[in-house]
Amino acid sequence: MAEKGGWRTVLVALVTATFMLWDVSTALARYTVSEELKEGTRVGNIAKDLGLDLGTLKARVFRIVSGSNEPMFQVNQNDGNMYVNKKIDREDVCERSITCLINLKAVLENPLEIHYVSVEIQDINDHSPTFPENESRLEIFESALPGERFQLHPARDPDSGIYSVQQYKLSQNNHFRLEVKDRGNDGKIPILYLQKSLDKETERLHRLLLSAIDGGKPPLTGTTELLVEVLDVNDNLPIFMKDSYSVLLPENSPVGTMVIQVNATDLDDGLNGEVFYSFGSNVNGKLRKLFDIDETTGEITVKGLIDFEQKDRYEIDIKASDKGTVPLKTDKSVIINVVDLNDNIPEIEVTSFSSAIPEDSKPGTTVALISVSDLDSGLNGKVICFIRENVPFTLNPSLQDNMYSVVTKSSLDREHQSHYDVTVVAKDGGDSALSSEKTISVDVSDVNDNSPEFSLSPYTFYVTESNTPGASLFSVRASDCDENENALISYHIIRGGTEDKKLTSFLNINSDNGDILALKSFDFETLKTFQFQVSASDSGTPSLSSNVTVNVFILDQNDNAPVILYPLSSNGSAEGVEEIPRNVNAGHLVTKVRAYDADIGYNGWLLFSLQEVTDHSLFGLDRYTGRIRTLRSFTETDEAEHKLVILVKDNGNVSLSATATVIVKLVEPKEAFAASDVKSSAKADEENNVTFYLMITLGSVSALFLISITVLIAMQCSKSTDYTSKYLQETNYDGTLCHSIQYRSGDKRYMLVGPRMSIGSTIVPGSHANTLVLPDRRRTSEEVRKIVLYQGICGVNTIKFITEGKEEVVCSCESEPSLQVVVGWISLQLCVQCAVLEPKCCCVFMYLKIK
Repeated sequence: MAEKGGWRTVLVALVTATFMLWDVSTALARYTVSEELKEGTRVGNIAKDLGLDLGTLKARVFRIVSGSNEPMFQVNQNDGNMYVNKKIDREDVCERSITCLINLKAVLENPLEIHYVSVEIQDINDHSPTFPENESRLEIFESALPGERFQLHPARDPDSGIYSVQQYKLSQNNHFRLEVKDRGNDGKIPILYLQKSLDKETERLHRLLLSAIDGGKPPLTGTTELLVEVLDVNDNLPIFMKDSYSVLLPENSPVGTMVIQVNATDLDDGLNGEVFYSFGSNVNGKLRKLFDIDETTGEITVKGLIDFEQKDRYEIDIKASDKGTVPLKTDKSVIINVVDLNDNIPEIEVTSFSSAIPEDSKPGTTVALISVSDLDSGLNGKVICFIRENVPFTLNPSLQDNMYSVVTKSSLDREHQSHYDVTVVAKDGGDSALSSEKTISVDVSDVNDNSPEFSLSPYTFYVTESNTPGASLFSVRASDCDENENALISYHIIRGGTEDKKLTSFLNINSDNGDILALKSFDFETLKTFQFQVSASDSGTPSLSSNVTVNVFILDQNDNAPVILYPLSSNGSAEGVEEIPRNVNAGHLVTKVRAYDADIGYNGWLLFSLQEVTDHSLFGLDRYTGRIRTLRSFTETDEAEHKLVILVKDNGNVSLSATATVIVKLVEPKEAFAASDVKSSAKADEENNVTFYLMITLGSVSALFLISITVLIAMQCSKSTDYTSKYLQETNYDGTLCHSIQYRSGDKRYMLVGPRMSIGSTIVPGSHANTLVLPDRRRTSEEVRKIVLYQGICGVNTIKFITEGKEEVVCSCESEPSLQVVVGWISLQLCVQCAVLEPKCCCVFMYLKIK
């Protein structure tokens, strides 16, 4: 490609560097390009040189990061090629620098990865040398001796290196030749050397052509016309007091600060010996803005801002001139070395940053990449970095200076803290240390690491029987410490084995809010309590869940009316006839009304009252037992037949009742005795048989009792003595068929009851309202048969053993026990007393612990 003089060379070099920078995979690539390349010129395939997968560049947002507003280069995410984004003028980017190096960062995200790219901009010879003026004038006294040197204005070439001014040429003449002084970075200075004395009368003005040539191929040239005017003799030059001047100047010195004072003397008299000072002709405008010189005293003072970071050394040419008609001048260089001060605060730049990090990230996970810089030098520019807060993050330095990665140093827990403000502090090493800080906000994103937790465990609910089907009964609630989908909870009932399915088939649960409803009404007399489990699951991936046990107790309602057991005629009506002698005394037991209520507690507690009676003075009714007795003796005037209507009422809030009618007939004593003899003779044989059976039973019980005592003693001798009785026996009978027996099994205590039981009892499922469970702190691993008391329609209390689902009827007896024997673990109970007009029976209730 060629332009500006017909030529331009494009060089592209590819260099791949080694991996560096923490846990993030980092590489370094270096390229070399010429300045003035057109936009879109390909520099190289950066992805290939860095060893990146071309297929993932676009998904991982591969881009070039630079500090400028408009980047000089751009990368194609499809093929990985890097192109020139705008035309580059090396003289603007790197003014008068030998090497022009542009450092770029190539960044990929997801996961975070950074690479460093260096592009060297090579100079081309696109500028010609130029002199400050097309024509310059130089005055030389005719007394000037051969060998005297005169410094000329140098030419300037914005190009660098070989393309800058390399040589000067002077047109052919007899009096002068050209010398060149090399000032390094400041370039070459042309010096006019007088090789032959001048004669003003022979030639007053010499016209010379000065040419500046750069090192290009072909070279570019700049010229100026040099007019040398020969002056009359002023034969003494000002002489400086020192051979060299050098001074140290702290940066940021205030304006007006004296830097140094130069002093020169001239041996001539008058104006030819009066010296004044000025900057040399080659001192450029930038230096004149920074420094000033007093032409009378020679004091050099600060005029502008002195910044070590801009330049640390100045060499200024000072000219001492006399005031002769033809002034004589002497040049002297003053070297000013700028002393660095700690005046620059460290700067922190976040190169790449992940604003959110999962809470299950392992220690060492990179959160951000930062770079720090300080324009000062030495210790003033040496920066250390640290994190100020006590947070689970730390800084890891990289192999490249002043580069760090912010990484996790411990495990994160979003439920404990979901947001961190990480303040990175950069501090330099100066005596008066300067520091800066930058805060990085890091959000901890949620992962599903918390199972739902129920507010209670287990749940216990009490539900009144006869509930409305489909209505909500109660609710379970669970919470999850996670957020969003991970905290969205759904509920369901665990339906396990056959028995669980049977119990839970009539239950349903709202999966969103945990409301539980029943699909049918509960009947306390059928089901007292049941248990099921509810599972709460979140919506995370994978889903987490937890279970809770729900205990439901059915509360009794007064939904059963009392049932009359006696009197009960054959046609089912509650009506009976009782005959009593007319000559009975007051307090005579006429009969007893028997009834029961399927409800429990107060709902099953029955009270008896006379609803209707022909003569209130004759009969009285015990309100608790239902016994009817005479209140006085009968007289001749009393009627022979009396009708009593008995109201049997329970104690529910809304009381239910039933009535029974008893017809009492008064008969003469002889008729009563005759009827009694007939009944006695009819049953004499039966009583003899009963007596015989009773004797056999009592003998068997006695033998069994002795055997049991022997077994008990043997067991007590072979085991520890801290066992207590497994059975607690209580008898409670008030005439309404209330009967209770307590016993223990394992860690539970059981109570056997009739149709009524205490309010604080707990019901065992499947006991038909006759088996209660009482909490007991004692535990045992020994099995005990479950004893269940059933009550039949005739008011007969039936004792059964239930072992492994099999029922074994022991005895049935309506009477109250007349004998209880409790010895150790064996409880013997005898039913031998039978009331009048009741079926006679003789029962043995025997509760033995089965080992």
